[in-house]
Amino acid sequence: MTDTPPVAPSATPRMPLHTLMVVLAFASVGYHLWLVMAGLIPHLISRPLHIIATLPFVFLFTVQPATGWRRAVDVLLCAFGLAACLYVLVQHDMLDNQYGRLRGTTQFVVAWGLILLALEMARRQVKWAMPGTAALALLYGLFGQHLPGELGHAGIPLASFLGTLTITEGGLWGSLTGTSAEVVAVFVILGAVVGAGEGGQGFMAASIALAGRLRAGAAKVSVLSSALFGSISGSASANVASTGAITLPTMKRLGYPPALAAAVEAVASSGGQIMPPVMGAGAFIMVELLRTTYNEVLMAALLPAVLFFWGVWAGCDLYGRRYGLEPMRGEDIPPFAKVARLVLFFLIPFGLLLGILFLSGNTPQYAGAAATGAAAGLLLFDARLRPSLRRWGARLVEAAVNAARQIATIAAIIFCAGLIIGVLNITGLGVKITSLILGLSGGNLWGALLLTGLACLILGMEVPTTAAYVICVAVAGPALIEIGVEPLHAHLFIFWFALLSTITPPVCGAVFIAAGMAGAPWLSVAWHAMRLGIGLYLVPLAFIANPALTALGSTPWLALAACVKIGLGVWMVSRGLIHREAGALRGAWLVGGLVVIFAFGL
Repeated sequence: MTDTPPVAPSATPRMPLHTLMVVLAFASVGYHLWLVMAGLIPHLISRPLHIIATLPFVFLFTVQPATGWRRAVDVLLCAFGLAACLYVLVQHDMLDNQYGRLRGTTQFVVAWGLILLALEMARRQVKWAMPGTAALALLYGLFGQHLPGELGHAGIPLASFLGTLTITEGGLWGSLTGTSAEVVAVFVILGAVVGAGEGGQGFMAASIALAGRLRAGAAKVSVLSSALFGSISGSASANVASTGAITLPTMKRLGYPPALAAAVEAVASSGGQIMPPVMGAGAFIMVELLRTTYNEVLMAALLPAVLFFWGVWAGCDLYGRRYGLEPMRGEDIPPFAKVARLVLFFLIPFGLLLGILFLSGNTPQYAGAAATGAAAGLLLFDARLRPSLRRWGARLVEAAVNAARQIATIAAIIFCAGLIIGVLNITGLGVKITSLILGLSGGNLWGALLLTGLACLILGMEVPTTAAYVICVAVAGPALIEIGVEPLHAHLFIFWFALLSTITPPVCGAVFIAAGMAGAPWLSVAWHAMRLGIGLYLVPLAFIANPALTALGSTPWLALAACVKIGLGVWMVSRGLIHREAGALRGAWLVGGLVVIFAFGL
C-alpha cells in the first residue's frame, strides 16, 4: 500500500520481544477486521484505538530498532501516545460536549502532546517533508493573524484552535483517519496475506504463461505481473522487490541491457499505485474526500491505468525491436498444470473481492475482509496444494507482522495529514492558496495544471504518493475545480502526478531500488524509465482533454473510443521516443501522437 519494503527476516526482534510483537500484530489485524463487522462505533473511540494499534510498530517494533538512550526515548514516546489516545477514548463523551474548546491543563498537555506525536510519527515513517509542511501549517494557524494583507487570518483562540485539531473530528481524528482505520487497513491486510503465500508465484506464473513467448517476453512478463501484484499491494518498492527478484535476473540472462531491465521493473511496479482496486490506498481516500462511491472512483480510474500499462507494454515491444530481445526460453515457461494451480492463490481472493464489490452491494471493506479470509485459508497450502499446519502458522505470523507495520506507516502519514487539513479548514488558508494559483495561472486551465503538476512532483520527491496527493489536493484541488475541471478529474490528475517522482529524477525511488538490484547506473535507468513511462506524464493530461475516458460506468462505448484514441497516441509518442529512426521521422511520430491524444477531445 505504501512504499514500505517487505520486512526482512533478520529484522525480527528476539524473544520475548518477538512474541510481544506477534501478539500485538495479531491484535492490530484482528481489531481492524473486527471494525468491518462492528457496526456504529463513536469516532473518538474507533480512531484513537486505530492509532493505539499502530504506535508500537512506529516506535518499538521497527525494522531496525534503536538502541541505548534512543530506545528509552522510543518507549517514552510510545507510552505517552498510548496514554493520550486512551484519554481521548475514555473521555469521548465529555469531549463531545466541549465543542472543540480545551479546558484545563491536562487537556492542553494532551493536545500539544498529540500534535507533537503526529509530527514525530510522520518523521519516523517519511522523513521531514510532511511533518515540516504540517509544522508550517500549525505556525500559520498560531501566528497567521500577524501577517499583513490577504494572507493573514482573523486570529483563533488557542483553546479553540488546539481543541478543534485534537479533541474533535476536525483534525487528527477526522475522516482521513477514519478511512485509514476502517477501509485502508483492511486492504493492507489483504495484500500482506496474499503476499505471504503463493499469491506472488501465481501472479508471476500467469504473466509468464501469457507473455513469455512474445518478443521482449521477460519485459512484458514484468509489466503484467506488476500490474496484477500492484493492483492489490499498491506499493512500488514492494512490487520491485517481489516481482523484480524474478524478472530482473531473467531479463539480464536473456541479454537485456541492465539499465533497461531495471527501468522496465521500476516503471511497471510504479503503476500498481494507479491500478484499481486498491491504488495504494488512494482510491479510498479519494472516495472520502469526494463524498462519492467506491465504484465510481474505480470505474473512472480503470481505463487510465490500462493506458499506462499499455504504454509500458508498447515501449517494451519497441525496445525489443531495437535491441533484438527474444522471447523467454521454453524451459522458463511453466507448464499449464502448474499455472492452473498457482493462479488459484490470487484468483480466488481477487475474484471474491471483485464479485462482492460489484454484485452484492456490500462495502469495499467488507469485500476486502472476505477476500482476506479466503487468502488466509489458502496460506495452508503450498504450490503443489499440499497442506501444512506448521507452514500455515508461520505464514500467518509473517502476514500479521507485515500488515501491522504497513498499517502503522499509512496511519502515521494520514494522522499527520489530518493536521494539515484541519489548519486549512480552520484558517481558510486553502481558499487563499486557491486564489494564488488562479492568479499565477491567469485563470488558464493548462497553466493551473502545470503549476499543480509541478507542486505534486516536488512534494512527491519527499513523501509517499498518497501523502503527496492528500496535501496537494487540499491546496490545489479547489483551484482546478474553480477553473472548470470536474472534481473527480482534478483528484485523479493530482494523484497521478504525485506518482511522477517514482521514476523522475532527482529522487525516483523505484528507479534507485531497481538500479541497485540490477547493478545499473541509476541515471541511465531513469532515462529509460521516463521513456517507458511516458503514459504517466500524458494520460492525466489526456483525461482532462478527453473527459469521456473516465466515464466507463455511464457511457462505456464513448469511454472505450477515447481509450483507443489515446492508446494510439501513446504508442506513437513511444515510437518517437524509443524506435531508431531518422530525427525528422521521430519528430513526426511525437507530434502526431500528441495531436491524436489532445485534438478532437471526446
